Amino acid sequence: FLTAAFLSISGGLQDAYTYICRGEVFANAQTGNIVLLSQSLVERKWSTVIHYLIPLGFFAMGIVAAEGIRQKYKNVQRIHWRQLVLLMEMLLLLVVGFLPTACNLLANAMVSFACAMQVQTFRKVNGYAFVSTMCIGNIRSGMESLCIYGKTKDKEKLYKAGHYLGIIGMFAVGAAVGGHLILLLHERTIWVSCGLLFVGFLLMFIKEELEEHPRILEEEQEIRKNIQNIREEAKEVENIIKDDLKK
Repeated sequence: FLTAAFLSISGGLQDAYTYICRGEVFANAQTGNIVLLSQSLVERKWSTVIHYLIPLGFFAMGIVAAEGIRQKYKNVQRIHWRQLVLLMEMLLLLVVGFLPTACNLLANAMVSFACAMQVQTFRKVNGYAFVSTMCIGNIRSGMESLCIYGKTKDKEKLYKAGHYLGIIGMFAVGAAVGGHLILLLHERTIWVSCGLLFVGFLLMFIKEELEEHPRILEEEQEIRKNIQNIREEAKEVENIIKDDLKK
């Protein structure tokens, strides 16, 4: 969840960045770009059509690129293929920060390409399907889980809803932070997204270490069990003391 949270903050920041700073284009929400593209087609504003068509095309190519990396590097041992995707995404966003406003079309294309790679690569959080760069699917899944919990009182559904609502909240935080930082950093605001992705990149090493050395997880579970036993014993002692005081 922690890795997904950093990815979602980054996703919200990227959308705010391209829309506010790069000519009102959505990096992630391609549905919005399609609506604006269609409107421009009807009005025969051909330059605006290109303005939205190119990010759409690069978003599609980003998905193809991520899938190609998965197929080629999924068996690599030293580094996970998802980390390779994050490295490429960080490199692209780093370059975007150097591009002036005169290159907004190229900047939006590169950010859309990077976002698509992230969408294709990170699709689950703790076993639940999610999207780190947009909210509509997460809202649907979160509210569906809440409705099921209201009917069945199944705590697992409440836990699942909490995951989705948390991811949505992180996306909103990223958008808010991005909108504020644009006033200070302008085109270089996207470098903050690079930093967030780098944290996610490092967190994945921790996960890989745990998978490679399962004894770490076993020791952690044993410690948790011991702590729980201590708490139960302390509670029993407390009850005994209370009974003695009453007598």
